[in-house]
Amino acid sequence: MGTPFDLVTIGRIGVDLYPLQDNVGLEDVETFGKYLGGSATNVAVAAARHGRRSAVITGVGDDPFGRYARRELDRLGVDNRLVTTVGGLKTPVTFCEIFPPDHFPLYFYRDPIAPDLMLTTSDLDVTAIAEARIYWSTVTGLSREPSRDTHHAAWAARGRAPLTVLDLDYRPMFWSSPEAAAAEVGEALRHVTVAVGNREECEVAVGETDPRRAADALLERGLELAIVKQGPRGVLAKTRDETVEVPPYPVDVVNGLGAGDGFGGALCHGLLEGWPLVRILRFANVAGAIVAGRRECSTAMPTTGEVVTELGRVHA
Repeated sequence: MGTPFDLVTIGRIGVDLYPLQDNVGLEDVETFGKYLGGSATNVAVAAARHGRRSAVITGVGDDPFGRYARRELDRLGVDNRLVTTVGGLKTPVTFCEIFPPDHFPLYFYRDPIAPDLMLTTSDLDVTAIAEARIYWSTVTGLSREPSRDTHHAAWAARGRAPLTVLDLDYRPMFWSSPEAAAAEVGEALRHVTVAVGNREECEVAVGETDPRRAADALLERGLELAIVKQGPRGVLAKTRDETVEVPPYPVDVVNGLGAGDGFGGALCHGLLEGWPLVRILRFANVAGAIVAGRRECSTAMPTTGEVVTELGRVHA
């Protein structure tokens, strides 16, 4: 496809139907907003907002929501040519409830199986994967076949190149047990060089919730960079030579669900810029906080200018 992508992600896509009323259950919500969603998709959108050439490998149904998802990817600056249409399945929808500042239940409608979990090796552009400056996958893609084998085929094409990222994004509703997830994540860590996750996700991955011990355990698996998000305690990152912690950025939370994806896209931008690790974390932390202060996910992703402005306020 010509010039290599800055970022290729693989994973979930769907339509988020988020309530326009706060502090009420879904049974009492009167109106919803419709937005592009899915973690891997949101990360690609977030990176595109920073001027990065990004694409997502995923699957949609042959239905109106699938057409909407393709159109939104294009509108938001993400290449949609790696999106597969899977016949006989519906594009997923996701509902949430919004109880700020820290309670946002999610309801996934992905049965009998989501198109993004039906990706096969024939759906992969192995050249795009191998040549991408960053390749980003998520733990959800390991929860079912044929997606699991497809992820491993993609990593084989990639060859554990630098900036091969695993988002530890553990969602218990997609797994039979934490132990099943831990086994698959353990195998996946052999193929990546960067891992990003919160303390609970690190517990599934390496059996540790203490941020420093979790980061050390990830580095012991051969990774080059481990990032542990700690919510109100900020974020920690470790390499073999450096440990960096940055405090949280204060924000009036509207919906915290997209903050991690905003962090991820900004993280990719900082890595590609070659910034010092502390600058990357500060930038990504503020980007995630901006998203948490907005209702939706994909279309809430900030531009570089918005993040820089907020950073200027922090250090003014």
